Order: sequence, then C-alpha cells, then structure tokens
Amino acid sequence: MSVGIEIHDGGLAHVTLSRAEAGNAIGLETAHGLREAAHACAREDLRAVLLDGEGRSFCVGGDLREFSRFSGESLERHLLAVTEALHDALRTFATIDAPMVAAVQGAVAGAGIGLASAADVTLAADDASFTAAYTAIGYSPDAGVSWFLPRLVGPKRALDLLLTNRQVPAAEAAALGMVSQVVPADRLAAEAARTAEVLRRGPTAAFGATRRLVASGMTADLGAHLDRESAALAAAAASATGREGVAAFLGKRAPEFTRVPPRS
Repeated sequence: MSVGIEIHDGGLAHVTLSRAEAGNAIGLETAHGLREAAHACAREDLRAVLLDGEGRSFCVGGDLREFSRFSGESLERHLLAVTEALHDALRTFATIDAPMVAAVQGAVAGAGIGLASAADVTLAADDASFTAAYTAIGYSPDAGVSWFLPRLVGPKRALDLLLTNRQVPAAEAAALGMVSQVVPADRLAAEAARTAEVLRRGPTAAFGATRRLVASGMTADLGAHLDRESAALAAAAASATGREGVAAFLGKRAPEFTRVPPRS
C-alpha cells in the first residue's frame, strides 16, 4: 500500500505516503491512494488532517521509472490518469472543513511541492530542500504547483524556481513563504502531531469557512469578496460553535468546541 490512512477517535486523520524505498514518488498507485484517502477524509466528520511521508524524503515528485515504461500516446494516457487522480485528491482535500498540516523532510520535489503547498500549515525539517524539477526533465508542473507557488512567493520568484530548478533549503523556503515553520528534523513528527492536535480541538466549521475565503480572495473582486465575508461571518456567529466561542470569551474560560463522537 503506497498511501496509508488512519482515522483516530476525536476526528484526526493521519495520511502517510509510504513508498520510502522510492522516495515516496508518485505513480498511478500512489495517486489513486491519495484520492482514496482524500475521499475517506471527505466522508468522515473530521477536525484535522496530518499528511506526512515515510523515510528520508517527503516526496521526490513523479515516479520517473514508472513513466519511462511508456511512450508516445500511452505515456500521455498514463500521465493523464496519474494527474486526474492526484488532482482529484487535492480538490477534495481543499473542500473539507478540516485543516491540513503537512510535515516534510528531505527531498521535496515536483508534485511533493504541490502536496506541501496544499496544506494549511506546512512544517519543514531543517534538512528539507525544495526543487521544482519539472523543466529540468522537459516537463511542465502538475499537482497545483503552478497555482500555489505564485500565490505563496509571487510570480517572479515562482518562475525563478520553476525555470532554474535551483535547490531551496528549508530556511530559505520559510523566508519565501513556501513553508510555515522550520523545526529540527528529530522534532518534526512531534511538532506536526502537536499542531494537528491544536487544530483538532478548534472550531472546524470556522476553519473551513476561513480556508475558502482565503482561497477565493486571491482572485475575487473586492466587493464580491466582502459580501462573502459578511455572509460567512453571520453564519459562523449564529452557529453553536460561534455562540460557544463568544460565551467562553465573555466567561473568561477556554472554549469547548463541538467534538465528533467516538468512532464505533
């Protein structure tokens, strides 16, 4: 199994790329695994998702050994099948309310950058390095990389990374805005689990509304976006979560946001 998923009581999903021997390269099986994991998350009443990868590297990008077994039209069909599944996974993760935390280490290349960028909070080990890699082999981006990177670092820097394929160490990735935080490699798993737990205890519906507002606000007309903000805020304030948040603030206590029931 190239992608594992565990859904814990309390609403935390742990999705793991598990092809350590291949640097968690993404071929058809892994793309299907990610899609299945994303759909499983969408079916559950989740409060947070943690995405990580086994082994020395988070994800080295596409599985070029697999791709090299095809040529011509068969290669085109194969890559369309891979990206269809992978992109469906990214779209599905983006639609759920539960925020996603990604923990990345070692090589983060190609589609690995897309997966890392899709997370709401991305923690990088201090040994992580990022390389677009696509144009170095005559490919163009997938996995949302050409959508995420310009929004994270600006179009000029994005083109620098996509065209030169220069290696970006973790500290520079944080300075550019590609990741949220850099942590010691031996603390990555613990810090990612802690961050996911903080989010799991939070106001999930408000997180979902906030994620959607930030995503749509990147391209929306200001007036239309302000209308969406108004509607989202009013709905959040009237919800049980919003009422509890205000009551806790006024009562000078920690909020107790609604939790999912234990899994049977």
